[in-house]
Amino acid sequence: MVLLVLILCIGSFSLSPPISAEGTGSWSSPLDVNQAMNLQDGSSYSVEGYITGKPISTTTVITSNYPDDYALAIANSSQEQNTSNMIYVQIPSNYRSEFGLKSNPDILGKKIKLTGCLTDYFSHAGVKCVSEIEFDSTTSTSTTSPFDSTYYLTAVGKTGNSLKIALHDIIDDHVELSYSNVWDALRHTDEDPNNSNNVILLYTGRSQDKYQNGGDIDDWNREHVWAKSHGDFGTSMGAGTDLHHLRPTDVTVNSSRGNKDFDNGGSPHSEANGNYSDSDSWEPRDEVKGDVARMLFYMAVRYEGDVTGEVDLELNDFVNNGSVPFMGKLSTLLEWHESDPVDAFERNRNDVIYTNYQGNRNPFIDHPEWVESIFSF
Repeated sequence: MVLLVLILCIGSFSLSPPISAEGTGSWSSPLDVNQAMNLQDGSSYSVEGYITGKPISTTTVITSNYPDDYALAIANSSQEQNTSNMIYVQIPSNYRSEFGLKSNPDILGKKIKLTGCLTDYFSHAGVKCVSEIEFDSTTSTSTTSPFDSTYYLTAVGKTGNSLKIALHDIIDDHVELSYSNVWDALRHTDEDPNNSNNVILLYTGRSQDKYQNGGDIDDWNREHVWAKSHGDFGTSMGAGTDLHHLRPTDVTVNSSRGNKDFDNGGSPHSEANGNYSDSDSWEPRDEVKGDVARMLFYMAVRYEGDVTGEVDLELNDFVNNGSVPFMGKLSTLLEWHESDPVDAFERNRNDVIYTNYQGNRNPFIDHPEWVESIFSF
């Protein structure tokens, strides 16, 4: 079988490109993912698409905790989650250090172009014997969203403060929950994808019975990632009950975090492995650093104080902010956003909040590149 694929790959360089008005499959005019999936005959063509994760089986693509650098899944949209719309790419050893997700988790969502044999990989439409691969320089820092022509229509194409204003106007008006209703909402937004009876706790990563909530030791409670004392908004409807920054956390770990700003360093937490804290800052585990950053970016855009009684929240580059409506440390949050890209859990959470509860989205999950446009120094 390996010999047959090799012969097809070698012989295919003399074949004419596929007859298509949309592209020839050449390096200058590559096939899109759908075209490549429909041409699984072992011939060699160029293909382009957005990196959506690492395939580990015919129907499973993971977006975090990558075990190796051997494979990629790509699709026509960076937000694609259905593996039937993805093509699997086998990465040769000479490209793994640059294009493998274990070594480069921040390339998730970026667009690449490659040349290889169109043939099954993991018993799924694939590309093997890759001879050339590179990032698409014109789009590698941009993502697309299914909501660009509708929900984000007035924001697409804007940058800087104009983008921030447009996004605020889009996400500002939404359904506001009571604080008591947050309990049940979190049971759905943070449900363990492998156990529908449990939720995943933010800082510990522990999967726990979704009804084991309250104030006792080892219960989970409602963590305000933007500490509610930073702006003194408490648990009032609005900032105090906004699901986009409320997460289930272990009671004692939540207490340890308190109202500290976010930054690197400190002593390891005895119960929450991978979390660190000192007198004025909290560092969450690596797997949720980006999640934390994107929740805070959302809050800084959503709450601008333009409605009577509503707080104006801002990010700054300090810790120990106390009761003022500021959170930090911005430079660290920007690093976390890059080091821990958006994953499937975040995307699903965003969808559940939008569809079932608040009717608004966190734009920095849908468009991670907007963070740099608005918050970079």
